[in-house]
Amino acid sequence: MALLQEWQKVAYNEKTDKGELQRFWQNYFLLEKGIYEKLLSNPNEKVEGTVKELAEKYEVSVLEMTGFLDGINDSLVNENPIDTMEEDTKVNLIYDKEKLYKNMVDAKAEWLYKLPMWNDIFDEEKQHELFMEQKRSGTVVVGKKIGRNDPCPCGSGKKYKFCHGR
Repeated sequence: MALLQEWQKVAYNEKTDKGELQRFWQNYFLLEKGIYEKLLSNPNEKVEGTVKELAEKYEVSVLEMTGFLDGINDSLVNENPIDTMEEDTKVNLIYDKEKLYKNMVDAKAEWLYKLPMWNDIFDEEKQHELFMEQKRSGTVVVGKKIGRNDPCPCGSGKKYKFCHGR
């Protein structure tokens, strides 16, 4: 079984007691925060290796590293093959700084996007700009409603109700 499937079986098991699952995630988020603190402390380091090597480097289990790789994958310059990865699969943690920050905001992971290490990567103004960009990207703007007797927006010259309003 691929590592990702194992991770999902443990992390998203609906049969597990809710309290136990909550403790699992609390523990995982602490480990995740620790990895991000190390990664962001040296933002230009090109971190690469097998899943097992990275788990050892960041002092987590292979399964916890799998969860981390799943979470960061969308923020990487070159995504890892997370669906098929095994312990000996070569992976990387070379991330796009802006994308990572925005994805943390999108995930509402305040404990991650407010890490003090971000202050050495982006100034306060840039962090605010990225935060607002991400928040706006999820905002749906509804246009003005077309009335039945308004001209059809297709440009036919007919009233909307006789053209596309049927």
